[in-house]
Amino acid sequence: MLKQYQHIQIAVDGSKEADMAFDKAVAVAKRNDATLEILHVIDTRAFQNVSSFDSAMVEQVSQDAKTKMEEYYHKALDAGVKEAHFQIEFGSPKSIIAHDYPKKHNIDLIMVGATGLNAVERLLIGSVTEYVTRTAETDVLVVRQPLKED
Repeated sequence: MLKQYQHIQIAVDGSKEADMAFDKAVAVAKRNDATLEILHVIDTRAFQNVSSFDSAMVEQVSQDAKTKMEEYYHKALDAGVKEAHFQIEFGSPKSIIAHDYPKKHNIDLIMVGATGLNAVERLLIGSVTEYVTRTAETDVLVVRQPLKED
């Protein structure tokens, strides 16, 4: 019996790997007639050393993310996804992608791009993808190759 997914979460960060995962998430959402939840997490740790007076930088990052998310959203709808939403969250990408967002939105499949980090970098800083695949309570699909056109 094939699993029918209803709520698919795709985590995007603007990387090539995330874009490949997004394309496959669109295809899976269409095949399953599922809702596509497009998620971008702004890692607040990146702003720890920024002066509290430099709120303009935080605002610029947020606006850039919103513009990119609107592009993903319209691309999904134009490709034939019947229902899509996008969300920008602030905090720890690992926790939000693997636990917080899926619980709030009844996600039954998380899709993420494989990271380009080498083994040493993963050991030192940890991989969001690795954490999600190891700790998420729902199915996770890691995308490593671009979508092949029929």
